[in-house]
Amino acid sequence: MSQRYVQPLRSVIQIAFLLLSLAIGVQFARFVAAIPFGGVVPPRPVGVEAFLPIAGLFGTAAWFKGGGINPVHPAAVVFLVTIVLVSLLLRRAFCSWICPVGTLSEWLWKLGFNRLQRNLQLPRQLDVALRGSKYLLLAFFLFAAFSWSLSALQGFLGSGYHAVADARLLQFFRSPSSITLAVVGLMVALSLLLRNPLCRYLCPYGALLGLVALASPLAVQRDRHQCVSCGVCSQVCPSRIDVMQAGRVNTPECLGCWRCISHCRVHSALSMRAVGRLAVPGIVFALLVAGLFWFGTWVGRSSGHWQTSVTPAAYRELLGREP
Repeated sequence: MSQRYVQPLRSVIQIAFLLLSLAIGVQFARFVAAIPFGGVVPPRPVGVEAFLPIAGLFGTAAWFKGGGINPVHPAAVVFLVTIVLVSLLLRRAFCSWICPVGTLSEWLWKLGFNRLQRNLQLPRQLDVALRGSKYLLLAFFLFAAFSWSLSALQGFLGSGYHAVADARLLQFFRSPSSITLAVVGLMVALSLLLRNPLCRYLCPYGALLGLVALASPLAVQRDRHQCVSCGVCSQVCPSRIDVMQAGRVNTPECLGCWRCISHCRVHSALSMRAVGRLAVPGIVFALLVAGLFWFGTWVGRSSGHWQTSVTPAAYRELLGREP
């Protein structure tokens, strides 16, 4: 059965999460803008904590060390754990179906392909070396989080700096420095030429999810008897995986995007299979991606680890101290 409908379906989910992210950003900007004036403050959108991966990582480390889930940014921990669990079950589907940065990056390289009729490919050895950068960044953050004692972690999580990390992040985007603008401009230019350079070479989040995905029961499977070795699957893969030569695609670079399956000329040659046997239809995979992400947030809300303990008055006081 053809799985060509999966890519339009993935695009719908990508756009939905991108619009949701923009709505959260606008609502949070309204919340921060109203803080200095006191009075009635618009509700703070909890979804903004999805953009605080450092808070989530350090909060998770403190939780593992027996300190419980810190009440300052509890949803950051919920989002991190949910995304890791999604990757454990569905490979790096978060990166290719949900992450707004991944969506924008994909749109850019597709735009570059449409204009230039190609995407540049770095030499294989250089590509492998650059891919190692995100694992070095991941190792740095993991070491920083889990090498700290519980008291040190709790000191950071209870600090004023951590309490208004979301407001600081907003300020970073609203008033970027010239260096920030130059780096963003460079990444946009590279994303037009290369496929997903930020995700592929620099994102420690993606590195973590890729390593977790190695234990996933799901993977793209190639039927050697059905395959005609046309090479289309390898050509369309945004991660440059040589799908045509693989039996089971189990690599941390696989994004679970289904592009290889959707573009396969022989519909039965490639499929997403659980433990190498049970074929998973695209519609089921899509429902699992969205459903598991929603389920994780529901658990956070139901368990009381959702709303921040930082009040608007505390935001006003802490932000008022900044120069």
